[in-house]
Amino acid sequence: MVVSASRLKRLPGRTLRAYRLVNSKFPPIAIFDDVADADDFEDLFALQTLTNPRLLNEIGRLELIPRQDIPFGIIGCSYATAPFTHVNPAGSRFSDGSFGVLYLADSIEAAIAEVRFHQQRYWSGVPDLRYDRFVFRGLVAQFDEGGVLDALPVPRTDAIYSPTDYTAARQLGKTARRMRAPGLRYHSVRQPGAVCWGLLTPRPVHSMVQTAHYEMIWRGEIAAVHRLSGDLG
Repeated sequence: MVVSASRLKRLPGRTLRAYRLVNSKFPPIAIFDDVADADDFEDLFALQTLTNPRLLNEIGRLELIPRQDIPFGIIGCSYATAPFTHVNPAGSRFSDGSFGVLYLADSIEAAIAEVRFHQQRYWSGVPDLRYDRFVFRGLVAQFDEGGVLDALPVPRTDAIYSPTDYTAARQLGKTARRMRAPGLRYHSVRQPGAVCWGLLTPRPVHSMVQTAHYEMIWRGEIAAVHRLSGDLG
């Protein structure tokens, strides 16, 4: 069975708290946080491109997101927007790599479980990597769930929940995006009992702030995950 996006109910509006983990080697994109609206952004962007040759690399592919979708003025605008301008060309569960998705989880534990799976798979492909440590920023988001398509009633046996084959999930994400749905709510595949969201636009985000740092220890596999005290910057 493969679920159709048109059969999923849209959720009513309510503000929720959710969590995300991002690699600390990617700093916030300052220009998104330095402006209050789209007009200010255009002015600052035009000026900085003349003086900062690294800006285009830092900001990513702006053409992938309409300006009106960027939530200028919120705390953590860069964290909310970055997944839509720095898109993994290999894709993700709900994207074939042609557009971005902001993935959130209902607990930091679920966010860690989701990231841990993908880090494990990636680093397993690096030959002769015996030991390393990878540091991540924990983020907490406030966002509006209104209009999000609800895939929680979909049985866990549906193809959209396949642990490794994203074909059906990507078709669902593509259709939801074409319907201009702000996102999808679904069961976490890596953390039983947890709930995740895949936002197809950063518009619903009210704020996104950094909390703790976490490290993953690699010893032929991810052997441990630790919460780090203090701010590593």
